[in-house]
Amino acid sequence: MEQIYQYLLVDVRVLPEVYLKVVSAKQLLAQGKAKSLSQATKMVGISRSAFYKYKDYVFPYQKDAAQQMVTIYAELVDEPGVLSTLLSELCRRGGNILTINQNIPVDGVAPVSISMRTDRLDLEPRALVEELRRLEGVVSIKALSGN
Repeated sequence: MEQIYQYLLVDVRVLPEVYLKVVSAKQLLAQGKAKSLSQATKMVGISRSAFYKYKDYVFPYQKDAAQQMVTIYAELVDEPGVLSTLLSELCRRGGNILTINQNIPVDGVAPVSISMRTDRLDLEPRALVEELRRLEGVVSIKALSGN
């Protein structure tokens, strides 16, 4: 019996250019760089009908995306600017913050979890956590998941 595959991973060099243009148009819309579908398709050079034909079937593949993320759990002193300082340091080091969840402080300490991409960090996530541990207002911090 012949197996039918639902998905294939294909090198873009062998695909018709329209697929890449559809992905580009979707990004322009999502990032607000195009105000309308008509503008996005015009910017990338495809018709609206081509966009509609493929939009639900073409997606970019991010190699090792799950391996390029880390979730950090921290307990921070409940004082103005502590979370801001932590986030600024993560960004300064190249972290791309995806989610932040801060809970209500108990006994003057606020628990925070931060998920971020690590592909542009200028040091390893474990070393980053060690540096963050030294920031004023950080009671405790650890990497829960990721590389």
